[in-house]
Amino acid sequence: MKPQVFKQVIKMANGPDITIETGALAKQAHGSVVITCGKAMLLGTVVSGYKSTGLDFLPLTVDYREKFAAAGKYPGGFFKREARPNDGEVLTMRLVDRVLRPLFPKDYHAEVQVMIQLMSHDPEVMPDAMAGLAASAAIQLSDIPFECAISEVRVARVDGEFLVNPSYAQLAEADLEMMIGASADSVMMVEGEMSEVSEEDMIAAIKAAHEAIKDQCAAQIALAEEVGKKVVREYDGEKEDADIEAKVAELAYQKVYDVAKKGSAKAERTAAFSEIKEEIKATFSEEDQKENGDMISKYFNKTHKKAVRDVLLNEGIRLDGRKSTDIRDIWCEVDYLPSTHGSAIFTRGETQALATVTLGTSRDANVIDMASQEGEERFYLHYNFPPFCTGEARPLRGTSRREVGHGNLAQRALKRMLPDDLPYTVRIVSEVLESNGSSSMATVCAGTMAMMDAGLPMKKPVSGIAMGLITDGEKYAVLSDILGDEDHLGDMDFKVTGTEDGITACQMDIKVKGLSYEILTNALMQARDGRMHILGKLTDTIAAPAADVKSHAPKMESMEIEGKFIGAIIGPGGKVIQEMQKETETVINIKEDGDMGIIEIAGTDRAKIEAALERIRNLIFEPEVGSVYEVKVVKMLDFGAVVELKPGKETLLHVSEFDYKRIEDPSTVLKVGDILDVKYMGVDPRTKKQKVSRKECLPKPEGWVERPARPREDRPRRDNDRRAPRRDDRPRRDNDSSSESKSEE
Repeated sequence: MKPQVFKQVIKMANGPDITIETGALAKQAHGSVVITCGKAMLLGTVVSGYKSTGLDFLPLTVDYREKFAAAGKYPGGFFKREARPNDGEVLTMRLVDRVLRPLFPKDYHAEVQVMIQLMSHDPEVMPDAMAGLAASAAIQLSDIPFECAISEVRVARVDGEFLVNPSYAQLAEADLEMMIGASADSVMMVEGEMSEVSEEDMIAAIKAAHEAIKDQCAAQIALAEEVGKKVVREYDGEKEDADIEAKVAELAYQKVYDVAKKGSAKAERTAAFSEIKEEIKATFSEEDQKENGDMISKYFNKTHKKAVRDVLLNEGIRLDGRKSTDIRDIWCEVDYLPSTHGSAIFTRGETQALATVTLGTSRDANVIDMASQEGEERFYLHYNFPPFCTGEARPLRGTSRREVGHGNLAQRALKRMLPDDLPYTVRIVSEVLESNGSSSMATVCAGTMAMMDAGLPMKKPVSGIAMGLITDGEKYAVLSDILGDEDHLGDMDFKVTGTEDGITACQMDIKVKGLSYEILTNALMQARDGRMHILGKLTDTIAAPAADVKSHAPKMESMEIEGKFIGAIIGPGGKVIQEMQKETETVINIKEDGDMGIIEIAGTDRAKIEAALERIRNLIFEPEVGSVYEVKVVKMLDFGAVVELKPGKETLLHVSEFDYKRIEDPSTVLKVGDILDVKYMGVDPRTKKQKVSRKECLPKPEGWVERPARPREDRPRRDNDRRAPRRDDRPRRDNDSSSESKSEE
């Protein structure tokens, strides 16, 4: 018997409605939903352990996967099976995690696993925009403690109109695209890219998205009530002791306050805070430390956080001594690495990024192979965060989700500043060498300078800044260029990138409920001032892109040809193109685009690139009927001469076309190496070969009369009587004897 299914429908203004249903699938999960939009279907589930892991944080795992079968595709690679998540899936996991994590109770440390999978794909629906809805709806149907329903939507602006959850086609036309995560009351996460939009436009986009999110939150609550809201499970929270908390606060607060007020470097204040912590631990007996050591550390961290925040709100002094709007000292350098195609160092305070640029052809494009999306990226950025950048020694476990996310943010910040017709594939690699806050924004700044150093024609330079927030509900302070500690202890991490004319990308995580749009607007305006200051430092270092790429970097030229010539350029078994690449020391790539072919030629020597282009022009050369061409004799034959119209383009000059008079021996008129003019006569209808004439370029003899061509019907017909007898006319063999002998046998 089919189980009872409960549904809620969410009306969408500019696309198909979204349906949330539960009751049919994955019923052993603690909460499960199916999200349907058009033909797209997502399954969202959540499961949580009933016992605490004993860790001092929430072990939350968010997993998002797009099954290839959902789109009727096979996974790429040798093993036809989905394996590790690709970058697109990782980015979606991060978006969902960042909204969910703050809404679990601070003392809830049981393992939580949220899984979202695409089961059916609709090419008109972007499924990642519904992942947050699937996760939250599943949690609402469970007994897991969670503060409130949330959702996420994508908002794009097309022709001045905001669209929620646009299609792929609509997104391609957008000048602004953002993912917004929020509850009904508060915006909690923002991430996106734009084409130099204003701060006011960005705020308007967030508001438009938030209205749609309110409807999705209401639908989740209605579905949970229809099913029957489960009683929230009881769990063992963290051990508490008011006496220990009071003692630690009394001993630590003022000491931490004084260190924070002093303003010092990271290493100095870290050592000072550690010393205070050890002094406080020493005031407890060994027995208390053994039994309550974790609790003492927890209360110290709580006191430490409060003291640092109070210094900022009361004194206006930050941990390193700056005021709220101050930017750390900056120094930059370009062309630091001699062998790269472009390089730059950007250092801001104790954060440093070294960026390199590598130029390539379309063969070097980054291939995107997902169930919901296929294609290539001709511009991409990789971000590396090694342990030494924070003075740590820890195992290397491959590329982390954080590295994927930060690299993607920097990539989105820069990519719209390159021209659409750029012939290169561009790869930027950012190596974070020091980190104390906002290494992703340092990557944007270093990447900008590295591209300019590489000679790429950037439309405008881009800078980035990370903003923070400290608030106690009444007073607040917006912090420019935040430190790592300010990010950890603060209420907001807001990264903004842009040119002098507008914002190109942003990423915001808000850790407090009810952040007003007034505070958000103030943060954006303060961020603009910071961006302009940093941008000035970049342009002081390198004012404009280099006039050309470096001498050892590949130069690139491209041309279009008719598709019918592709085979001639490649040659049998690739012989022609391989010889051309070897002789010109270039890399030649050919792509078909409808009825046309696009040829890319890359090499370090422009003269050799031009030589390759000239050879291709010669191969596709088609002479015009009636035109005169200068040719070279390359071979003599008994019946004429082989002449070269263009290098590699040869044709026969028949002896009858040498002159108006009869010539018995072609070698008496021409020899190999002779240069002469010929007239192109077109393709001979009888031989189907190109015909050229020398005599047509000579003056006609006096009294010359062109012999009229005889009509075919006036030509003498062959005397078929002279033919050899046909098979049917030959005497037939007498087979009677053979047949008789066979019968006798």
